Amino acid sequence: MNDIRNPFETMMAQARDMAKALNPALETFSPKGFEALWPTMPKEAMEFWFGNTVNKDGLDAKTRLLLTLAGLTMQGAQSDTAVRQTVRHLIEAGARKQEIVETIGQMSVFAGIPAMTRALNLAQEVLDAQEEDET
Repeated sequence: MNDIRNPFETMMAQARDMAKALNPALETFSPKGFEALWPTMPKEAMEFWFGNTVNKDGLDAKTRLLLTLAGLTMQGAQSDTAVRQTVRHLIEAGARKQEIVETIGQMSVFAGIPAMTRALNLAQEVLDAQEEDET
């Protein structure tokens, strides 16, 4: 009988057992739920802090967020939360679905197809949730 696990699997199993013993609700906990706790900034706040309110000839908040999305895609879209929150903020800043998709698609040339695909999948989660909220 060979029931050897790698150390990470053992550690994760122990953590699950401990969480279940301390609070049974933690057994189904998902870190993705934390995203809902971070509110989407109003467009006016984004323009004030990140837009062209202070620098009249500078970039607006939507453009800055599109650049942020491009950078996150270039990094391989490794931070699910950051990509989804940026897309949420882009929608609030007035970006259309087409602009979001084109920004991610443009990065395929530089970051590769896997990074673009990952970013598109994460963005689609937000866009689908938005469409559900509108209906």
